[in-house]
Amino acid sequence: MKVRGERECKKCGTRWSYYETGSVGCPACGSLRSVGIDERTEHTDLQVTFDLTQVRNAIDDLSTDDLAARAREECREYVRRRGFVNAGTLRELDNTYLAASELHHVADIIGRDRRLEEREELYFLSLLRDADTGARPPAAEIPPTLRGARGLAAANAVREYRRDIRTWADDRDLTSAERGALETLGEHVTRIRMLDGDVDPQTADRLVEATRDLANGLRGDELAFTQAQDRLEGLEFGEME
Repeated sequence: MKVRGERECKKCGTRWSYYETGSVGCPACGSLRSVGIDERTEHTDLQVTFDLTQVRNAIDDLSTDDLAARAREECREYVRRRGFVNAGTLRELDNTYLAASELHHVADIIGRDRRLEEREELYFLSLLRDADTGARPPAAEIPPTLRGARGLAAANAVREYRRDIRTWADDRDLTSAERGALETLGEHVTRIRMLDGDVDPQTADRLVEATRDLANGLRGDELAFTQAQDRLEGLEFGEME
């Protein structure tokens, strides 16, 4: 949506940036009556903190199922509120968002009524330990039963990021090649989602890298755009068959 991010309070005159606070309330007096003093710009990225400390602190007191439920809720809320256009600027598809998305899907699997293998539980705990720092285990360490979580996390994250790219690009004149790359990206997302994410985890990671290259290409990096096209072509004719 387009918003006037620079605000001025009608009650006390305080000026602040909605882009920084994520709130229409005046930080000085709390009044909700304010006016925008700048031009409207695209803004989808709400201010939200991703902190799993309280969940981790409960490891000794809760069952794995209960931990998974708490982690899933924290991740769901974080991903729901996040966006990628900040004051008209297209942000990166960052590792913290991807880690939160993957932990959400892993926690969903862990929380189902099934007997966990030690490797599955350890992978979940590894994600829980590091996801809010943007770190997650490499693709080679994913248990086969959890690889769908990495695939769905990538596909869903790219779907949301692609949606914001299109919002960001509304006022830009994309070339036919750029529009085609965005369409191809969407087709890969659809294919992975139809497979419930059950693809080689390295393929899921390459989809993310292709998306990042494409975003850089749309910002003007011609080499990155060419690399994005090559990555997307490799996904189409290679690993996902």
